[in-house]
Amino acid sequence: MIKELGLLAGFLTTISFLPQVIKSLKTKHMDDFNIWFLILMIVGLSLWTVYGFMIRQLPIIIANLATISLNLILLVLKIKYQKQK
Repeated sequence: MIKELGLLAGFLTTISFLPQVIKSLKTKHMDDFNIWFLILMIVGLSLWTVYGFMIRQLPIIIANLATISLNLILLVLKIKYQKQK
């Protein structure tokens, strides 16, 4: 039950970034998105991933790696769309 709760929490946290990724790709607009939020999220998620490896908890590792991926996409889009101005 505890592992399933962790998997569900990780899944929901990860997919919470999907609407923003989709919107950003469609609108090609991220002016209101703070780059420091993305950088700090990626650093924090990376630390969570390291923690997950240290305590050998696959739900923490998987969820944070997936969320890092989505945040990296947002960071790349933020930089790309800023350069296009």
